[in-house]
Amino acid sequence: MRHLATLAMACLLAACTAKEAPAPAAAAADSTPSLPGGESYLVRPEGRTWYKVSGGGSATPAIVVHGGPGYPSYYLKAYERLADERPVVRYDQIGTGKSDRVSDTTLWNIPQFVDELEQLRAKLGYERVHVIGMSWGSMLGYAYYQAHPGHVASLTLAGAPLDIPAFTKHVRGLVRTLPDSMQRAIATREAERNYAAPDYQHAMEAFYARYVWLRPDPVELDSTLKGANQSVYNYMQGPSEFTITGTIKDWDATPTLKDVKVPVLFTVGEFDEVGPELVRGYAKRTPGATIAVIPDAAHVSTWDNPDSTISATRSFLRRVDGATPSR
Repeated sequence: MRHLATLAMACLLAACTAKEAPAPAAAAADSTPSLPGGESYLVRPEGRTWYKVSGGGSATPAIVVHGGPGYPSYYLKAYERLADERPVVRYDQIGTGKSDRVSDTTLWNIPQFVDELEQLRAKLGYERVHVIGMSWGSMLGYAYYQAHPGHVASLTLAGAPLDIPAFTKHVRGLVRTLPDSMQRAIATREAERNYAAPDYQHAMEAFYARYVWLRPDPVELDSTLKGANQSVYNYMQGPSEFTITGTIKDWDATPTLKDVKVPVLFTVGEFDEVGPELVRGYAKRTPGATIAVIPDAAHVSTWDNPDSTISATRSFLRRVDGATPSR
C-alpha cells in the first residue's frame, strides 16, 4: 500500500508540473479515429467527449459520472459489472482522460458539465437513466437531476460531498489525525501557497493512504493519474482534498434535498474522507433515501471493496426497476 501511495503521489506531482497541452479543435465526425467496440465520442463545438457503453438488456440504463473534478473514469470500471443486466455508460468529462483537453475555464463549471451529460443522454437515446455519481460526480449527478428531473430514474451518490463547507470542516478534522510534523507542514505550506513542497506532498500522501484509497488497483491508478487534468482540479477543487480553494468551495445542496422525488442510494466507505456521519445526515434530509456503508473501504470503494459496492448498487437498481432481471 505504501508503494502504491508513493507511486500515486509521484504521478500526481508529474501531473502538477506537466505543461498543459493546447486545446484541440473539435473534431468533425468523419475525422474521429476508430475506437474499440462500445466506445465513441459525443462531438460538440467545445470538443469531443469520450464514452463507452457496456452490456445491454432491458433494465433501465445507468450512466456513471466520475469525480475529481478532472480525474477520469478508469477507477469506476467496477460499475461495468452491472452491465450484465442493463447498459452501463462510463464517460470522461471534457478536458479529462480520453476526452479532448480544453483550457477554456468557462467550461469548468457545473452548468457546463450538466449540459455535457444531458447531450450524452440525448445522443444515446435513453429517455430515463439511473445516474451513478462518485465524489465530485455525485455533485454533478445531483445537479443534473435538478436540471432534468424527468430523465432521472434514480440517483446513486457515492462518497458524496453534498455540502462543501461541511466537508471542508470534516477533512480538516481528519488532518488532525496525521502526525504533528505533517500537520505543521500543511499549515506552513498553505500559508506560503507552496503546495509542491516535498513535506506538503508527503503529508498529502499519508492522508490519501488513510482516507482516499486503501488498496488502489495499480493499473487503474496509473491510468487515472496519467489521464488526469490537474488544471481542472486546481481551478474547481484546489491543490488537494483537504486544501479546498477552488470554485466549488461554497457549494451546498443540502437545502434542496427535501425536494428530491426519485429514489436515492448513498454509499460511503467506512473510512471515507467524506465520513459516514455526514452522509447519514444527507440521507436523513432526503425523502426515502437509503444508505450503504461499505466496510473496509475509504473514499474510492470501487478499489477498496468493489464486491460490496457493486452488490449494494445492484440491489438498489433492481428495486427501483421494480423487478429482479433474470441472470
